[in-house]
Amino acid sequence: MIELPETYVLAHQINRTLAGKVIRKVTANASPHKFAWYSGDPMNYDKLLNGRKITGANPGTEYTCGASTEILAEDTLMVISTPIKYHPKGEKLPKKHQLLIEFDDFSHMSCTVQMWGAMLCYPLEGESLAEEYKVNRCLSPLSEAFDYSYFERLLEGHENLSAKAFLATEQRIPGLGNGILQDILFHACIHPKRRMNTLSEREKRRMFHAVKDTIDTMVTQGGRDTERSLFGCPGGYQTILSKKTINKPCPVCEGALVREAYLGGNIYYCPTCQPCE
Repeated sequence: MIELPETYVLAHQINRTLAGKVIRKVTANASPHKFAWYSGDPMNYDKLLNGRKITGANPGTEYTCGASTEILAEDTLMVISTPIKYHPKGEKLPKKHQLLIEFDDFSHMSCTVQMWGAMLCYPLEGESLAEEYKVNRCLSPLSEAFDYSYFERLLEGHENLSAKAFLATEQRIPGLGNGILQDILFHACIHPKRRMNTLSEREKRRMFHAVKDTIDTMVTQGGRDTERSLFGCPGGYQTILSKKTINKPCPVCEGALVREAYLGGNIYYCPTCQPCE
């Protein structure tokens, strides 16, 4: 699933590729999916978007909070947490999709849910947007305001949580999910199950810097190699801990990596470099 690095990559590519295109037709919920979420009736999406021009995109931090790509179509906002694929004129379209947008030049943009995903559409000044998406606004970890003092405030009252629960649940840090968590904790040398109240001051600072530096590197390198860009290409960031690397040795100590289920998803770690103590 896309997380914060991919939203930056997608927003940049949308601004370069889709900005200026006029929406000609919108098809939503053509292939119903149990875990595909829409705002209101998806049959109304064509009415909301038809004839509007794509005016820009943001990486899920301007109007909303979380791992989503925000696409502006004049006075209407789309909030999309699924992968987004661009199809030039004449390219074969996916047989199944949860959102398909056709532009005036007959190119398309499609969204296909993998595990789950939201494809929301609102008038920009609508009350629904304010109620559902402006409630828990959080600082992006890439902003200058996200400093160590802010990080310490996030931790207040959550000291009994594990490292994974603190960093990757409740969207305390927008767009930081279970995917990018793995490399963050590897760089911090902290086990995903380690309780936050057992970390020393030095370890907490190391975690803070790992959050900011790892996400920044992922964005700079075009997203993770486990996810795809607007054009269907894997990102340039080579993940250290992921399904792609589980059978490889630890790049630091050359020991065996471990994968196990924890808090609703898999965690990956090196038991030598990330001791659970």
